[in-house]
Amino acid sequence: MSMGSMYETLAKQAAKYSGRPATFLIATLVVIVWAVSGPIFHYSDTWQLVINTSTTIVTFLMVFLIQNTQNTDTTAIQLKLDELIRVKQTADNSLLNLEDMDAAALEKFKEKYQQLAKEAYEEIEERTEDHKN
Repeated sequence: MSMGSMYETLAKQAAKYSGRPATFLIATLVVIVWAVSGPIFHYSDTWQLVINTSTTIVTFLMVFLIQNTQNTDTTAIQLKLDELIRVKQTADNSLLNLEDMDAAALEKFKEKYQQLAKEAYEEIEERTEDHKN
């Protein structure tokens, strides 16, 4: 098993379990136990350092986990959308590589589709007024 596939498997499993209510409950209990233990440790610097270090490490690792999961999800969604565009006869196939275009090209597409949306809205308004009369 390659390093990449091991990471993918680990990331998927971690994402699966980190999003569960039970995981949130466990994290909440850890914080409560830490807070309750404050008087026992006289609210020492070490006591504070334990929670600060722990949450920093978890946050640091979760950033990579979230990014991996988001990259995978984005790729899957993009492929599904590409397939829908590809099979639709009247679709604009130039949209298939939209995510690879620069900001200026994206802005042109955005303006084009905003204009189409405006025209569609005006058409709906006209139909609504025709039905009222």
